Amino acid sequence: MSTRTLTVGQAVIAFLRAQFTEQDGERRPLFAGCFGIFGHGNVAGIGEALAAQRDFRFIPARNEQGMVHAAAGYARMTNRLQTWACTTSIGPGATNMLTAAAGATINRLPVLLLPGDVFATRAPDPVLQQLESQGAGDVSVNDAFRVVSRYFDRVWRPEQLPSALLQAMRVLTDPAETGAVTLCLPQDVQAEAFDYPNELFEERVWHVGRPAPEAGALRRAAETIRSARRPLIIAGGGVIYSEATTALRAFAERSGIPVAETQAGRGALPSGHASALGAVGVTGTRGANAVAARADVVIGIGTRYSDFTSASHSAFAHREVRFVNLNISAFDAGKFAGIAVLADARAGIEALEGALSGHAVDEGYRREVAEHVRAWDDEVGRIYNLGHGPPVSQGEVIGAVNAAAQERDVVVCAAGSMPGDLHKLWRARDPKGYHVEYGYSCMGYEIPGGIGVKLAAPDREVFVMIGDGSYLMLPGELVTALQERVKLIIVLVQNHGFASIRGLSRSVGAGGFGTDLKGRGESGLLDGKQLDVDLAANAASLGARVARVASVEELRAALADARAADETTVVHVETDPEVSVPSYDSWWDVPVAEVSDSDEVRAARAGYLIKREQRRPFVTPSD
Repeated sequence: MSTRTLTVGQAVIAFLRAQFTEQDGERRPLFAGCFGIFGHGNVAGIGEALAAQRDFRFIPARNEQGMVHAAAGYARMTNRLQTWACTTSIGPGATNMLTAAAGATINRLPVLLLPGDVFATRAPDPVLQQLESQGAGDVSVNDAFRVVSRYFDRVWRPEQLPSALLQAMRVLTDPAETGAVTLCLPQDVQAEAFDYPNELFEERVWHVGRPAPEAGALRRAAETIRSARRPLIIAGGGVIYSEATTALRAFAERSGIPVAETQAGRGALPSGHASALGAVGVTGTRGANAVAARADVVIGIGTRYSDFTSASHSAFAHREVRFVNLNISAFDAGKFAGIAVLADARAGIEALEGALSGHAVDEGYRREVAEHVRAWDDEVGRIYNLGHGPPVSQGEVIGAVNAAAQERDVVVCAAGSMPGDLHKLWRARDPKGYHVEYGYSCMGYEIPGGIGVKLAAPDREVFVMIGDGSYLMLPGELVTALQERVKLIIVLVQNHGFASIRGLSRSVGAGGFGTDLKGRGESGLLDGKQLDVDLAANAASLGARVARVASVEELRAALADARAADETTVVHVETDPEVSVPSYDSWWDVPVAEVSDSDEVRAARAGYLIKREQRRPFVTPSD
């Protein structure tokens, strides 16, 4: 057996360069490159190896959390067939990745984390930034990654590297298992040399198949759907990732079964399609929630049924509602004790189409759904053209951005009140045009996530919509976008605080406590004057083009100018936080204090107890 003498760091990079995925005959590199920030824990190992490569792209980031967000955004945009590696030093550099690692795992998106670690020899312990555990000698801060990783390993010796790398690739390329994968690399081991077999560095193709459903499960699912009078499809992210949107559209058109969408599934059908009810659940449309309330069979395709989708288990109110769950993951397919159809979304939809043999809902149900679609389009038009302000409403801002975006452009968002409004209001035209991270709803995702999207789809314009609260989390990645000449159009909405939680706080009787951007007043409370924070000036100081606008007309002009430019532009617009998009017949379970001296809290508690009665267990009866 021929071998190649490399350090562990060099072997890692050589291996990553040789990994490919293949689906439907198309092969592509699994890793587009590596993001990183160097410190004493990785500069001499992974850092030295990257410095020697010219055909494996390296991007230095400004924040370790941000670079993992960017890798996740890239993975989502490429339907989980490609991603980036992320390397950090030991200590705070490593633990800064924890938040984004959790987001990647929750959203079922592949990212590879390569944090440095303590000395395997323990000779110089305790080293700078080392956590000393008094109860275990082999623990480091990196053990915190175990709970947020789909696969975790620590390479204590060079000869352990091949098996660790191969296991990592197995998880990263498995749609049912994927998420954050963490390989901890002790800093001394990274620099150690070993004779590795040449076969480890040969091109390796990981085939991503399309598993078909088992015949018995398919039969049971078809029988249940046939028995339904008011079936409803809930399209989740799996529909997008498996490129099943064409199959879903054909299935919906033939069967007449309406389609509602989760945040990750938004765009599964184009807005305005006769079967497209749009968003469902807490941030759902009036029509989708009305149909969901009366649905007797819910067909979940590629969804994990978050509490926003199920409206905290209150959305599906039919007394005898049953569930058919088509999913690549057995864990998600088994939720609500539904009929589990374990399969790739596209293969499963095509199989259901055949098994149903022309079965369709009655024409009255089709007409009802089509009327909901038409009425919702009118409602969106009303909100887009509210004529409020200045300051303008957030719905008007979304309308202006939607009008500026062309069919293949992408809107990116993650946290605050904006994701809920986008879910309801965005007129989707392309399956990859709606990119809202709502599995973790992580503040700060927007700009680095937008970088990942643009890197994956450089031919599309990327509109990043971000509130002031999220912007203040990770503005530094603007520098990364400028450094890499990654053009973004960033719509920065200033509403002077945490608008979504302000509203939530008021709804539970807490009056918006701690959610306004105000200084501490003479009373000692946070009731002083509004802080004069100039976020537009901040963006300009980081090197971005900046446009300040005050009206919808100015916003439209600024967006057109930003599209024509060849560099990142930040469009700053102030909105009225008191003008919100309505909630359409839905509920989110946020507990209210059981006892309080506040009349507002007691009133909120009484209302909460009434609403809580709508919550119910979803357990499909056994057949």
